[in-house]
Amino acid sequence: MTKADIIEGVYEKVGFSKKESAEIVELVFDTFKETLERGDKIKISGFGNFQVRQKKARVGRNPQTGREIEISARRVLTFRPSAVLKAALNGEQIPENHSELDAAEDAAADAAEAAGLDPEDLDEELEEVEEYKASAGGMKAKAE
Repeated sequence: MTKADIIEGVYEKVGFSKKESAEIVELVFDTFKETLERGDKIKISGFGNFQVRQKKARVGRNPQTGREIEISARRVLTFRPSAVLKAALNGEQIPENHSELDAAEDAAADAAEAAGLDPEDLDEELEEVEEYKASAGGMKAKAE
């Protein structure tokens, strides 16, 4: 999907002129950009959170040569999908308490970050636990 597709969708669904639709979409993206440049989080209920994170400088490897290289400190943009979006993507029923789930996920990510952990690493660990539970549940059902 492109920005032009979004503008077209606003034009068709809301009934604004194409010019007004384009101005609204531009305003939304400008607001997102300014918010993220300040280092502030964008939380969209039922969709997810956008956040700028600071990555520390580290030593990496050039995959072509195998040589160590210095990777400089930088800011990166991350997106954490909400429980509602995750459920929708997986064809699952949207939980009734999705607001509480989203708030709990946000709190866990904030706590991980405050403890000096990368919330994305936490996400990967939680996904592995969920996959293990799903496969263990499947294995248990086969054994019975």
